[in-house]
Amino acid sequence: MRRLALIAALPLALAACQAESPADPPADAPSTETATPGPRTAERATPELSAYHWRLTEAHDAHGRRLDALFVDGAEPLTIDFANGHLGLSGGCNRGSAAYAVEGDTLRVQQFVSTQMACADTRLMALDTAAADALQGSAEIRREPAAGDRPPQLTLAGTQGTLVFIGEPTAETRYGGPGEIVFLEIAPERVACQHPLIPDHRCLQVRDVRYDGQGLRVGEPGEWRPLYEEIEGYTHEPGVRNVLRLKRFERPDAPADASSSAYVLDMTVETEAVR
Repeated sequence: MRRLALIAALPLALAACQAESPADPPADAPSTETATPGPRTAERATPELSAYHWRLTEAHDAHGRRLDALFVDGAEPLTIDFANGHLGLSGGCNRGSAAYAVEGDTLRVQQFVSTQMACADTRLMALDTAAADALQGSAEIRREPAAGDRPPQLTLAGTQGTLVFIGEPTAETRYGGPGEIVFLEIAPERVACQHPLIPDHRCLQVRDVRYDGQGLRVGEPGEWRPLYEEIEGYTHEPGVRNVLRLKRFERPDAPADASSSAYVLDMTVETEAVR
């Protein structure tokens, strides 16, 4: 029995990810570079925002009461990312995006658009709505830089309440530049492979796939091959085939017995349970 589920319509997924990510689009996609001084000017003025993933750690309403809807036990924390003039929102059921601007000490966030997945856990769907409500509009923005072992902190104080985030460096920050966008199909099962450091290792089996600017597959997939390194942010489930959009970074200081490439999950494009 085979069940196919598209995570989101691919053209929307590609457009959303290009908006949320500073990485380059696929080589055969049409250029999206246009003269849009508003959001891009705000982005250039606040590079420290786009250097981090901002994980929510505290949230209170205007009366000091904890905003419980923004915290779901067992789920990833609510995360916001600033890239290319857009604020990306993840951690709930769907991924959202909204244009933003920073004017002095004020952050202005426009209305969110998001993917349209339905999740079995209704708390995650409620989190989507609560997060958009908490972030849309204007808020005072306060930033505290990293100091010693303390990560940077971002505080947003608006009429709906106060949100406090802790910064985690993005892959672009850690690897010193934008990654190359690639798509890999991940086979349902791992395969035996000769890993230089791990005896009896079983690698992910992958092959390259390509899409055009409209989100349609082009050409034939590449040959299946073992991937000796893991994909950051991806957890493989046996019996499930995935197509992933990834950022590939070069590691100039990689050890001789390790791969010079690092792969970071950008989004899951397609998933299929193979029975």
